[in-house]
Amino acid sequence: MRSRLVMILAVALAALASAGSAMRLAGSGPSGSPPAHAALPPELAAYLGIFETGAPPGYGPVASFAQMAGRQPNLLGYYSGWVQPFDTSFAEMIHKHGVVPFVQIDPTDASIAAIAAGTYDEYLRSYADSVRNFRHAVVIGFGHEMNASWYSWGYRHVPAATFVAAWRHLVTVFRAQGADNVTWVWTLEGDQPGTGPVASWWPGAQYVTWVGIDGYYYRGSDTFASVFGTTISQVRAFTSKPVLLSETAVGPDAGQFAKIQDLFHGMAAYKTLGLVWFDKTQRGGIYRQDWRIEDGLQAQVSFRLGVRDELTPNGPVS
Repeated sequence: MRSRLVMILAVALAALASAGSAMRLAGSGPSGSPPAHAALPPELAAYLGIFETGAPPGYGPVASFAQMAGRQPNLLGYYSGWVQPFDTSFAEMIHKHGVVPFVQIDPTDASIAAIAAGTYDEYLRSYADSVRNFRHAVVIGFGHEMNASWYSWGYRHVPAATFVAAWRHLVTVFRAQGADNVTWVWTLEGDQPGTGPVASWWPGAQYVTWVGIDGYYYRGSDTFASVFGTTISQVRAFTSKPVLLSETAVGPDAGQFAKIQDLFHGMAAYKTLGLVWFDKTQRGGIYRQDWRIEDGLQAQVSFRLGVRDELTPNGPVS
């Protein structure tokens, strides 16, 4: 009888130990750090973001833009090359100003198939650990504009199914590391001649938080419907995920006063989350114009009006 009681007690203790281990594993990442949870609310017309020369590493260009726009941006976009680490110090600096980092991780020198197969997992785990340890919201995209042909990871270079597998694998690695503070933005190029069918690149709703669409006004004939409307309709045929205008600007050749107004009106009318302005100077033809608002009085006035009239009075990020 005694031996039977001892056996029962041993089994019970083993079960308790196993349960305790499971609870510890569920409550922390592989490194022992607890998971980070931070979600951005999908509020319509609430997000104003920028891509700004000099940020990173500095904040000065953002402050100058905010003064000109009459609104503090709450998203700051930048591009991160493959194997670059997460810039924690920059993220901490902009967080103090109420700004969320929006990182586009681009696999320029990587094999997409190898990413899907786990070849780069050491790098991805390290990146995810840094994001988790930051503990505040981070917006991350991967392989932006994959439905276009101009990047090595995109249309006509990589099968859509391979890209989808890589995207899913990357998200899975981050979640396994406890980086649940990531808002995942699947970023398309606006549909145009020469781009691939957007639905082919869709990873599935469980792997995406927001849909991003990139598009520019190059000419006076461009409208919100032609730049973004068609793609938004295509996306909403297969997902109800919120849409962010993830990279946009209006060039001088398009007529900035009227078209910036059109951009803001369309942003609100199509019920999107907001927009991220590409505030950089480019040169070399109609597709590489001077996109900076600061370089034109009409652009500044129109932008301030758009911010005032179409964005919600106070964005969701403080």
